[in-house]
Amino acid sequence: MSGRSRGFWTKIGVGVAGAALVVAGATAATTAGAAGATEAKGAPPASVTVQTRNGPNGPYLTDGQGNTLYLFVADKTNTSTCNGACAAQWPPLVTQGAVQAGSGVDASKLATSNRQDNTKQATYNNHPLYHFIADTAPGQTNGQGVNAFGALWWTVNPAGNAITAGGQSAPSGGVTY
Repeated sequence: MSGRSRGFWTKIGVGVAGAALVVAGATAATTAGAAGATEAKGAPPASVTVQTRNGPNGPYLTDGQGNTLYLFVADKTNTSTCNGACAAQWPPLVTQGAVQAGSGVDASKLATSNRQDNTKQATYNNHPLYHFIADTAPGQTNGQGVNAFGALWWTVNPAGNAITAGGQSAPSGGVTY
């Protein structure tokens, strides 16, 4: 091989290796987002914990690692209406078994409902619970008041109601469930 040909193939090899690293990094970043998401992680955990954390609008629900949990206004019952692309952005809090009450949570309000994909989703006060993919660290509430997939997303207070303060597009008059 001439020096010129070898240089060409070396550049091609470096380019392919670089592209592979970019794809691997993007996959890792997607998988790392919204801790507790199972869309990219495989089987749901044997159990999950729901607890509270204090924020600027008062206490709100989180998973056992402190990641914010949301309700979706389009869910009119304890059964999720967020599937496919919606669930990729708003991963449901799923479990193979029990939902455990952590600090500040009323155990009588915890349950599960069956999802379209045959997984069990944690519910609180009959609201299916979700993470938000843009929350990448415990305590972030980037999904508060977001209008996506046809309805608003809100953090949840310990009584099991939407916290509508601090939202990006909070409706006047509040939200009734």
